[in-house]
Amino acid sequence: MSSHSHDKDNLQSVLKNSLEIEEDLMRTYLITAERVHEDDELKERLQNFAEGNAKRTKQLLDELKKR
Repeated sequence: MSSHSHDKDNLQSVLKNSLEIEEDLMRTYLITAERVHEDDELKERLQNFAEGNAKRTKQLLDELKKR
């Protein structure tokens, strides 16, 4: 296995693990956001933060798969 291939496999593994963590965090943030009733801005920020992190990690993983 070439060094490049090994590095790519390692990176894919890290990103897959990160995606699982980000998806768990996303659920936690979304549940927390649903519990925020007094602050619409905070609620929206929690939702955007959660969705954004998971989305960016997935995009990196998808991009790596294309290479």
